[in-house]
Amino acid sequence: MKRIKFGVLAALVSGTSLLAVTGCGTTAQTATASQKTVNAASAKTHPLVVIPGLNGAFADNFNPYSPSALSGTLGLIYQPLFYFNLVGPQVYPLVGKSYKWSNGNRTLTVTLRQGVKWSNGTPVTVKDVVYSFDILKKFPSLDTSGIWTHLQSVSAKGTNQVVFQFHSADVPFGQFVLDDVYIVPKQVWDKYSNPATVTNPNPIGSGPYLLNTFSSQAYTYKANPLYWGGEPKVQQLKYLDYSGNESATLALASGKIDWTDLFFPHIHRVYVNKDPQYNHYWFSVGGTNMLYPNLKNPLLSNLSVRRAISDAINREQLYKVGEYGYEKPATPTALILPPEKSWLDPNLPAKDTHFTYSPAKAVKLLESAGFKRNSQGIFASPSGTPLSFTIEVPAGWTDWDADCSLMAHDLKKIGIDATVQELSYGAYYSNITTGHYDLAMGGSNAGSTPYYLYQSLLEPKNSGNYEQWSNAATTAALNQYRTSSNPTVQRDAIYTLEKAVAKNLPAIPLIYGATWFEYSTKYFTGWPTAQNPYAQPAPYNYPAEGIVLTHLTPRS
Repeated sequence: MKRIKFGVLAALVSGTSLLAVTGCGTTAQTATASQKTVNAASAKTHPLVVIPGLNGAFADNFNPYSPSALSGTLGLIYQPLFYFNLVGPQVYPLVGKSYKWSNGNRTLTVTLRQGVKWSNGTPVTVKDVVYSFDILKKFPSLDTSGIWTHLQSVSAKGTNQVVFQFHSADVPFGQFVLDDVYIVPKQVWDKYSNPATVTNPNPIGSGPYLLNTFSSQAYTYKANPLYWGGEPKVQQLKYLDYSGNESATLALASGKIDWTDLFFPHIHRVYVNKDPQYNHYWFSVGGTNMLYPNLKNPLLSNLSVRRAISDAINREQLYKVGEYGYEKPATPTALILPPEKSWLDPNLPAKDTHFTYSPAKAVKLLESAGFKRNSQGIFASPSGTPLSFTIEVPAGWTDWDADCSLMAHDLKKIGIDATVQELSYGAYYSNITTGHYDLAMGGSNAGSTPYYLYQSLLEPKNSGNYEQWSNAATTAALNQYRTSSNPTVQRDAIYTLEKAVAKNLPAIPLIYGATWFEYSTKYFTGWPTAQNPYAQPAPYNYPAEGIVLTHLTPRS
């Protein structure tokens, strides 16, 4: 989950609505009708303007295998076989049409969509799809998702099917095969001795847009008339470079930007109220932010200590003060709500469905577990070791820094000595991935089902298992889900996992992580919303970016 932290905007010029009309009678009605006509005409010729994060000057790079590829390379020019929506239930067939598991869930067969063409007019073939996987095997550095650690072979079956043979049953990893590998034309990429070094200035893809112009300050796309889904109604896209949050937010609030993903406090005052008819935002839930305890620490491995820490944290204060009212409190299961609400076990007891802020309960938990206050008022273990911990957090992540300060204050009130340590991101990440920390605030993985969160959080030796949890029951439940394509079997496994997380707090859920997303409806309508979450909404979410754009229409 990409997370970007920016500074606070100091001041903004006031904005006015272009459709603000006063008075009544024939004159006002004529003016309104005239203005609507102008706006409709403008919408047809107006490029949709995007700030794809704060990047500074652009470097000419449209290589789908490059981590530095410019926004739109993946999703607009190149597409995978499918897109699995992470904020709704939809699965979108793209280059692929359908898929089916067989052979004890070790074989995945994909049927391709007919009539898909590359932007140069040649057809997308089964050979292109097989090649797009083979290139990852030939150049392992390109295989960033570890596709070939799970696949045994990829082969064509007839003219419109591709067969993926897995080493062992791993149904959820099938999603990475289906939506994380972008299909490229064999006739183009087979010519490169080292695909990683190519900047690909004239990309040929199968997606809804074509590269039109490029400069270090801006680049543009135009609608692909050969797109299999029909030429997009939004004809032109313009991506602008901004390196400063203040200038970017000013441009957004003054109506110069249609789509972006900025973080700034007081969004209603700074943005929405400048033009409430058109300025909107939706901060969808993108993950669960956790307080990770190092379970190798004998004090933090004590469940009573983890429960006391959890009961002492005022999550409403984190939500309203630390997060400016943007990120609501999470639940003990760590499920990402509301997108994963359908996975919540209806038989869970109430205590496992929401947190209760109770410093008094936290103190009683520690006392019942044999902890006593020392002369400094800090609880200490029966052997005399004080409950004294450092909470690590990346420096400059302003809301998380505030959250950690609030939590440290909460813990000190109940007799746990907590000190916040703000580190460079490199040092912070090194510490949590090597287990050299006490407590740390961090995000979590997300996917189209809760499995991806729990697998990252609970599977031994997984890179996201920062707390170093290891438990036979949760490992068995993960394996139960992994090896089955039966929805009932998978649901039972998730129920086991969510109960384990709520009961044991291997990581302590705090608040939900937001996906920043601001948009204007002045020229284009049809954006994803909380009421219609048809795709991840931020312009850096790929291939969702292409799904969003093909849902938009110019205002008429």
